[in-house]
Amino acid sequence: MAEAIIGDIVKAHYHSGTYIGEVKEDRGANYLIEVLAVLKHPLQGDLHNYGKLEDVFFHERKALAFHEKMNVKKAAIHPIDEEIPAYGKSLKKAVNEYKEKLTAEDTEFNRQAILKLKNLEENYYNKF
Repeated sequence: MAEAIIGDIVKAHYHSGTYIGEVKEDRGANYLIEVLAVLKHPLQGDLHNYGKLEDVFFHERKALAFHEKMNVKKAAIHPIDEEIPAYGKSLKKAVNEYKEKLTAEDTEFNRQAILKLKNLEENYYNKF
């Protein structure tokens, strides 16, 4: 992407999730982005040993919250010209798409990831 300017709406890849956000600051090699919507929910499990359950810590990762700020490398942002969905709707859609992907193949790893997502839905996401 060409240089973004403050106020631009962008798609940003951050850790293992993808978000729609607003550029708030130029920080040299990064932009400070404010989260407006979730496009892809962060992956569950150990990212360095994805798909493995033995001898790893199985992480539960929450999506970033509405208006939360993230420091994103400039190469990880892209222009976006679609309508920004409501945060709650976008989060629900991202979780459902991830669960569908996980249920497509019945593995112990996928079952663990689904349990983590259900826990997030029950304990954190139900307010959206």
